[in-house]
Formats: sequence, C-alpha cells, structure tokens
Amino acid sequence: MTIVITGGSRGIGAATATLAAERGYCVAFSYRANRDAAETVVRSIAEAGGEAIAVQADVASEADVMRLFETVDARFGTLDALVNNAGVLDRQTRVADMSAERILRTLSVNVLGAFLCAREAVRRMSTARGGNGGAIVNVSSRAAQYGSPHEYVDYAASKGALESFTIGLAQEVAREGIRVNTVRCGHIYTDIHASGGEPDRVERVKLSVPMQRGGQPDEVARAILWLLSSEASYTTGSFLDVSGGR
Repeated sequence: MTIVITGGSRGIGAATATLAAERGYCVAFSYRANRDAAETVVRSIAEAGGEAIAVQADVASEADVMRLFETVDARFGTLDALVNNAGVLDRQTRVADMSAERILRTLSVNVLGAFLCAREAVRRMSTARGGNGGAIVNVSSRAAQYGSPHEYVDYAASKGALESFTIGLAQEVAREGIRVNTVRCGHIYTDIHASGGEPDRVERVKLSVPMQRGGQPDEVARAILWLLSSEASYTTGSFLDVSGGR
C-alpha cells in the first residue's frame, strides 16, 4: 500500500506518516522548506523498518504537485491513499487588516492545494480510469464552524471550503471505488500556532474545551488512519471531529 501525505515534515503530518508506516504503508510526503525536519521523519521511519520518501513541493504550485505524484509513480507504482494535510496560517489579525496577498496564499495552499492533490490521486485511484480504488482524508479544523473572528477568518474560510470540497468530491467518486472524508481538528499542539504569532495558543484556550486539554498530533493521526482503513469501508462524505468535545 502507498500513501501520499502533504505537509508531512512536522505536526499532524509527521505523526500520520509515522503511523501509516507502522501500519504497512509505503509513505511519500511533501514538505515545503524544512528539509532537515523531513529527513528526520524519513530516517525515523526507516529505522523502524518502514519505507518513506520526502519530496520538496509547494502544494499551491500545480507543477510541484504533478512532480510529487510522478515521483510516487516512479518509486512505488501505485497509490492507495491521500491525506491532504498541508496548510498555512498567518498572523492573528482582523479582516480589515488583511492583505490580498495573505488571503490568496492561504486559499492557494489550503484549498487549491487540496484540489490539485485530490485530482492527481483520483486520476490514479479511480476504477473508471483503471485504478484499484482508494481513500482520501482532508484535514480540516473546527475553525470552519467557529469562524475564528479577530484571529484567522481567512484560515477558517479556507477550511470551510475544504469541507464543501469533501462533500462534492465524495459524491463524485463514490462509484469509482474512492472514499473521501474529513478530520476536523480542534486545538492541537503543533508548530502552526507559532505562524500565527502565539506559539502557546493551545495553553491559553484549552480550558474552553470540555476535556480541558489540547490534543496531540498522534490522536489526529489515529483518526486519519481509521478513515483510510477498511474499518471505515461504508464511510464517505463524512466528518470526524477530533476536538475534545468542542
């Protein structure tokens, strides 16, 4: 089995890559800039007896996405699963102070990137195109429901678009052996919060969560792997919240 994970060098992506390898997948993941972090993940998987490759790619670039999947074709030959995990978050600010450049970058990575990667995955997995079927999991956020006012309305909007994409794509490819689902993350301890200018954001907001804590990347990874597995064989177009009850 082969899996492609976008944004696999840190946080939820790295945890998903590690768990997927443990469960028998050959892993290919993209990273945008941090080569050292990517190589650390590859090395860790190899030391545990798994197989993984890291491919530098910006998912907002169609050329990069095509090169990512062509690399997977050459190395592994087939594709069974895709996790659209790559995402960006800019500094906390109000909509009135957002630049067009910021908004476009957020939408390009979080929405366009998922579309492009899913397109390439469907071209390879669809039984209507000679594939063997497969599964796609999009990584969203509870921010899509809350809107993230005063902080990341652009990020929340991008995740709302990703969720609409999940519904439409799931229905479009259901007869072609492909399932499409989404994991909605709550407050998870990852580096992405530093991009927003508040590295300890989870600590600040965790008491608003019924479970009174933030989540760990591996808790999200386990949900993702379940949705990819045969145990979720009748689940498509669905949303699984990993958010501690909020």
